[in-house]
Amino acid sequence: MINKKWDEILEPEFKKDYFHKLGIFVKSQYKSHVVYPKYSDIFNALRYTDYDQVKVVILGQDPYHGDKEAHGLSFSVQMGVPMPPSLRNIFKELYDDVGVKRNLTDLTDWAKQGVLLLNSIMTVEKDKPLSHKDRGWENFTDYIIQKLGEREEPIVFILWGSYARSKKELITNKNHLILESVHPSPLSANRGFFGSKPFSKTNHFLEANHIEPIKW
Repeated sequence: MINKKWDEILEPEFKKDYFHKLGIFVKSQYKSHVVYPKYSDIFNALRYTDYDQVKVVILGQDPYHGDKEAHGLSFSVQMGVPMPPSLRNIFKELYDDVGVKRNLTDLTDWAKQGVLLLNSIMTVEKDKPLSHKDRGWENFTDYIIQKLGEREEPIVFILWGSYARSKKELITNKNHLILESVHPSPLSANRGFFGSKPFSKTNHFLEANHIEPIKW
């Protein structure tokens, strides 16, 4: 369904009643409303970054709800779409932190290097943020975070904003690094996101654990 290792790990969830109901809900929404991302892109985060390949998790809440923005990776937007303010601030911190000047808004290259760009809620109705909240996606993605937390190989979990930080309790393995700050949104970025240096801290941790760093 997604790819080999994730299918194996997520099989127990696919069989649960909540996931069956979620599937019915999501399919009906795509038939009757404009929903993002494209149906075929819903699981892109898992498709591009298999379980064994995950080095970093950047957790979002739900997909961008504007036209043609979301494509299944948290914070990432397809090329040709105006850059959302949160992503602009992420790129500003990236430059200030490690000197990388990035204009490519599609973060697929990060995903293919082992950065799991996971939204806790994986679908959204056009122009209606959080419209698919409490339908089952959170159960599914909490399970993903828990299963990653059980891994012995170290992972960096990047939690931006109060919603993402609320997932911290799912990560109990001391092998992992948790980096927290306020959200990169213009409403909060000046209160601790800027200057938090998540990109250099991530790579220092990976290198210290003999894991190839991310080319941001």
